[in-house]
Amino acid sequence: MKCFYIDSVNGKTVYEPREMPKPKPKAGEMLVRVRAASLNRGEIMASISLHKVHEAHPAGGDCAGEVEAVGEGVTAFKPGDAILGRARGSFAEYVVMGAVQAAPKPERLSWEQAAAVPIVSVTAYEAMCQYGKLKAGETMLVAGAASGVGMIAVQAGKYLGARVIGISRSKEKLEKLKAIGMDVGIQAGGAGFADKVRAATGGKGVDLSLNLIGGTVFPDLVRSAANQGRIAIIGYVDNTYKAEIDLETVHGKRLQIFGVSNALMTAPQRAEAMRGFARDLLPGFADGRITPVVDKVFAFDELPAAKTYVESNAQLGKVVVRIG
Repeated sequence: MKCFYIDSVNGKTVYEPREMPKPKPKAGEMLVRVRAASLNRGEIMASISLHKVHEAHPAGGDCAGEVEAVGEGVTAFKPGDAILGRARGSFAEYVVMGAVQAAPKPERLSWEQAAAVPIVSVTAYEAMCQYGKLKAGETMLVAGAASGVGMIAVQAGKYLGARVIGISRSKEKLEKLKAIGMDVGIQAGGAGFADKVRAATGGKGVDLSLNLIGGTVFPDLVRSAANQGRIAIIGYVDNTYKAEIDLETVHGKRLQIFGVSNALMTAPQRAEAMRGFARDLLPGFADGRITPVVDKVFAFDELPAAKTYVESNAQLGKVVVRIG
């Protein structure tokens, strides 16, 4: 079968095409015929140790497709089922996926839309629900709202009954975000937005912030937080991995700061997160209240070009490759 491996060459991530045997599912696994797979920024961030590529390995982290075969003990799915899920090596014609990492594909979603769901949506679920404890009536700030995780978070926040404020450097992207439910858009290319956030919340601040930008905005997120606010660190689009912490403000406001990353999760943690997503957010995808935003679809052979496009930060939402 055709697939891609990921490697690091001179500090840069590269995708290499290869021919490999079709894998076989073991106990608890399924063989999936991949229809589409999405690009995720974490995989192509070779410059920081958390994601650094130490040796070439199968590329891709999530996809949508059809179950072709199931291993021993798999009862939740059967051959022919349409699924979406997380699996290492998803940039391939076939991939082995743990059954606990899969969920049924909502019928209303295309293969490309479904492929854009798993990693970003489970990440949003962890940040908002599992750790962020977002409640109806609270206010959430999404810094980097036009990203893949950001666009799901904006819609999921509304689905959960929150008021959502989004930050983006692009006025055009903010207008599109408002069209999918964002309540307030703040145009900012980096730091300096805290006063605008506090004005938009009547001086109260936000209950939960999702930081998809990085270190440059972290001090503003601390200043923007409400008493007993929570701040999730998710991404580093700005390539800034360190920031000052105003300990007096963190202490006085009783803030909670936590990270959300797939890199060091255990298998039970991954399974728990997928179950929670399927229970709490997947129904919103099925009934139309949450829709994955696919910015651009590339052919399978064009995966390296798709990576370059993601690195340009031009996209609004997810970039997907069509495979089967």
